[in-house]
Amino acid sequence: MLKEVTATRYITPLREGGSLPGLVEADDLGTYVMKFTGAGQGRKTLVAEVVCGELARRLGLRVPGLVTIGLDPVIGLGEPDQEVQELLKASGGLNLGMDYLSRAIGFDALAHRVDPEEAGRVVWFDALVNNVDRSWRNPNLLVHHGELWLIDHGATMIWHHNWPGAQASADRPYDASDHALAPFGPDIAAAAAELGPRVTPELLAEVTAAIPDVWLRDEPGFDSPDELRRAYARPLLARAATVHERIRIQEGTK
Repeated sequence: MLKEVTATRYITPLREGGSLPGLVEADDLGTYVMKFTGAGQGRKTLVAEVVCGELARRLGLRVPGLVTIGLDPVIGLGEPDQEVQELLKASGGLNLGMDYLSRAIGFDALAHRVDPEEAGRVVWFDALVNNVDRSWRNPNLLVHHGELWLIDHGATMIWHHNWPGAQASADRPYDASDHALAPFGPDIAAAAAELGPRVTPELLAEVTAAIPDVWLRDEPGFDSPDELRRAYARPLLARAATVHERIRIQEGTK
């Protein structure tokens, strides 16, 4: 279960993302990047963030810490931006927060080198969760205190938008030719050998248990949040064993 806090002040929108996340302060005195149930794909984006963030952390990748954030829409009454006001009004209740990495900078392949082992782990992980949003155009990587951090996993696990076709979607190859870390010669075989065996039913049960029930209720075709949690785990377990064999990457990389 994720730590739950309450938003006390909306600071500013972060317009880099299409879903208009915002920077907020909470009652634990923390500052968080907040993603809203009322934005874009709604709760499914937040579910993807939880599954990928918690799984990445357990596999030893650097991701910001996650919390759930209770939001009272009244917090937006003084917000002058109409778009932000409407988003806050539509997102009352439980939302998602990520630790704000103060002074982090966006990843630049010309300024920050990544060794093949780390690049391989990131590419393998993105293939596992089918992350289509880690290209050189939009890396969704930060450099914080000289270390690489992974952010923004809302555009992953595309199969959860069409559960009847989930298995067929999960079986498809992963095209990494555009991946932000492809130029660094990612050692995908080493990553698969290291990380694949660690993706177990027990680990995935632990990860999916972190998804709040309220984001899983009333999903067509599922009788309970726990049944839906198991549906999230199945494609990931299957992919972990063989996805490295289906990664397509640009010529000259491993």
